Amino acid sequence: MASFVRIVKRVRAEHGKKSFGPVLVDQLYGGMRGLPALIWDGSVLDADEGIRFRGKTIPECQELLPSAPGGTEPLPEGLFWLLVTGEIPTQEQVTELSKDWAARSAIPEFVEEILDRCPPTLHPMSQFSLAVTALNHNSAFAKAYQDGVSKKEYWGPTFEDSMDLIAKLPNIAGRIYRNVFGQGKLPAIDANKDYSHNLATLLGFGDNAAFVELMRLYITIHSDHEGGNVSAHTGKLVGSALSDPFLAFGASLNGLAGPLHGLANQEVLMWLSKMQAKIGENATDEAVKEYVWSTLKSGQVVPGYGHAVLRKTDPRYTAQREFALKHLPEDPLFKLVGQIYNVVPDILLEAGKAKNPWPNVDAHSGVLLSHYGLTQMQFYTVLFGVSRAFGVAAQLIWDRALGAPLERPKSYSTVAIERMFKNKP
Repeated sequence: MASFVRIVKRVRAEHGKKSFGPVLVDQLYGGMRGLPALIWDGSVLDADEGIRFRGKTIPECQELLPSAPGGTEPLPEGLFWLLVTGEIPTQEQVTELSKDWAARSAIPEFVEEILDRCPPTLHPMSQFSLAVTALNHNSAFAKAYQDGVSKKEYWGPTFEDSMDLIAKLPNIAGRIYRNVFGQGKLPAIDANKDYSHNLATLLGFGDNAAFVELMRLYITIHSDHEGGNVSAHTGKLVGSALSDPFLAFGASLNGLAGPLHGLANQEVLMWLSKMQAKIGENATDEAVKEYVWSTLKSGQVVPGYGHAVLRKTDPRYTAQREFALKHLPEDPLFKLVGQIYNVVPDILLEAGKAKNPWPNVDAHSGVLLSHYGLTQMQFYTVLFGVSRAFGVAAQLIWDRALGAPLERPKSYSTVAIERMFKNKP
């Protein structure tokens, strides 16, 4: 950690006064899209090759990160280790991390009562945010700050809170799932199983080895996607006020719950199901094309296609496709996803509807979950949230270690912009 702090200080000393690029008025009105404004060390998104976690591509992570005995997919424990330290962990290190998280996994009784008293009609993401925020009651950082901890030591209690946060999410998610969808009593966390296996067990799928493998892959590839997306930026922003990780990530979840961010995979699955109901199984490519065109002509978008940054097929989509080819090659919806992949890019290019006509991660994830029986689409964003905690927590730890300041960008009114450029070409 000390060596990386020195690197940051050197970069700021050598380049701190240099311009990082122009800002266009359109960017101010356009959601700050593409505006270079944040430091996020865990991952970087390249328009052509997709996400890199600490410099490692998804295929490299699949090759290098430890997997469970008998499994092939990377363990999310290893990915978190990589995000925090920048190093590939050993098998022994991820095993110890699994045990550490299992030991921290119990949630306070009052949080259990909060969840049990929620009406089943309350959206799972609202319950998720509520429970995570309530964990602030036992925050190590909040207590340390109140006790006057030195700024140089902020990262320590932030690390402890982050570890507790990630550890408790499976119990929270499992309790929500069983309360809302009537799946019976919640089993206990098993200290001898990895994080994903325990999550699968809490959801009622722990005996399905393929689903457990899917959870390992799912959490790994959804864990981080640099810092500009709504959930990641929200966590960083709220954390910059020295809110503890529970408050910061609770805010992240509220952003993730928005239909423009975390609901895309369920929209894809709904669209696929409607298409299949209309054109039937084993439909021709021509029938698929006609349905896609009808979607576009009705003023809708093709869900699961296009991305704010990517200009090639999302490698997270590719990873899920390879999983499906291995585990569920004959699934009708998977076959339909493949057909769509073959026809949609050309249609979108012809229609002029997308700078990136290629599929993103959401084009595939819902199909995999539904194949194994997790068909409650309202719950899909909760799994996304469990995954996203890894990236948000890792960056919060580093923000406190680096002494990152309070975020406070300058805002302008439309009138001020008009005045600024009134007599300029």
